[in-house]
Amino acid sequence: MYSRHRFPGEIISYCVWLYYTFPLSYRDIEKMMLYRGIEVTYESIREWCQKFGQQYANQIRRKRPYLTDKWHLDEVVVTLKKQQSYLWRAVDSEGNVLDVLLQRHRDTKAAKQFFRKLLKKQGFAPRVIVTDKLKSYEAANKQVLKGVEHRQHQGLNNRAENSHQPTRVRERRMRKFKSPRQAQRFLSAFGPIREYFHPKQHQLRAKPYRQQLRQRFEDWREVACLKPAA
Repeated sequence: MYSRHRFPGEIISYCVWLYYTFPLSYRDIEKMMLYRGIEVTYESIREWCQKFGQQYANQIRRKRPYLTDKWHLDEVVVTLKKQQSYLWRAVDSEGNVLDVLLQRHRDTKAAKQFFRKLLKKQGFAPRVIVTDKLKSYEAANKQVLKGVEHRQHQGLNNRAENSHQPTRVRERRMRKFKSPRQAQRFLSAFGPIREYFHPKQHQLRAKPYRQQLRQRFEDWREVACLKPAA
């Protein structure tokens, strides 16, 4: 997996983990590694994130908790090169991110495309979906998710709207996304990795919270094909 790389998997995976888990830039991580006596350029860190980020995210997604059959969907505006695009996002009732999709429009065609992508990736249809009052959701639901209950109410969809916040933080840190391809690539890896290492701390006592994190650190070592910690 890490053949032909000058640095071992331990360092590569750690840099990728830092980038997707915390709001850090490539140069921030370069400084952090130099503090630890490891000289690696930010260009190398960027290449590692692009090469391994999605691989890690795909495996992390398989380890996440059971997904519920109630989905919340929402879309927000993302500006790319002075043009508006729309970031579609779906989460379940526990806040687990199901998928994201960046599109130029938010019409019925775009909603149908997002629904189909969701169904293909999750492998099952939800019992109910919750959206805001955008009419595209209702039209797409009737054609793609026949028989699925659809609830439209602005106040009911706070879970999906709140899930956009980490993306907004990273968007500001990166001084906006540079292109649709770059944004989609980053967000597809960012969602599963960040979410996995930010469990709901406010719902857990300190001891079980730390135990859960330790287990997830071990999961990361497995995902990154590293030897078990001693």
